[in-house]
Amino acid sequence: MGENILLMIAAISLLLMGLVAGHGIVETPKVFHVAGKVLCQDCNQGWNEWVNGAKPIKGCKVSVTCLDDRNRVVHYASDLTDEAGDFDITCNEIVNKKIIKPQNCFLRLVSSPDPVCNVATNFAGGKSGVKLHRPNVVYRDLVKYVLGPFYYTTPMCDEPDTSSPDEQNVPYDDSDKKRNY
Repeated sequence: MGENILLMIAAISLLLMGLVAGHGIVETPKVFHVAGKVLCQDCNQGWNEWVNGAKPIKGCKVSVTCLDDRNRVVHYASDLTDEAGDFDITCNEIVNKKIIKPQNCFLRLVSSPDPVCNVATNFAGGKSGVKLHRPNVVYRDLVKYVLGPFYYTTPMCDEPDTSSPDEQNVPYDDSDKKRNY
């Protein structure tokens, strides 16, 4: 008789645990982090200062854009850099009941508040965007992608774009040219 009571208590407790897990307790959403650093690289400096002397920029905006399997934007998040030029963007793995796949996300530079160092470079892919591939840190509930460093430069250091419109993937408009047929 005592064994039956213990079995019944165990069964009821398991049943109650299943009900609480399914309905009563809300789990915290799983997240992944995208982190890195944004620096200013000044070409007016000597080689050693140019390579090793890049300075962090506070207040740069960096964004993560995540696409679904049909290349539609399903999530956008951004962060501003701190005094050390560091950023850390937290992204939920489920947004509007859609599962976000980090490999369908990319990070890019958005803007720099620095009045002198405000031209985005494509060094490390910051201007065009960098896809997330493999996380650098996986520990318990922490999944973190560390990218960069990314760089802004001064307008004097910016290389002019001398490619043709076809090479830039920009529609070429020749409507102003005369046609001789």
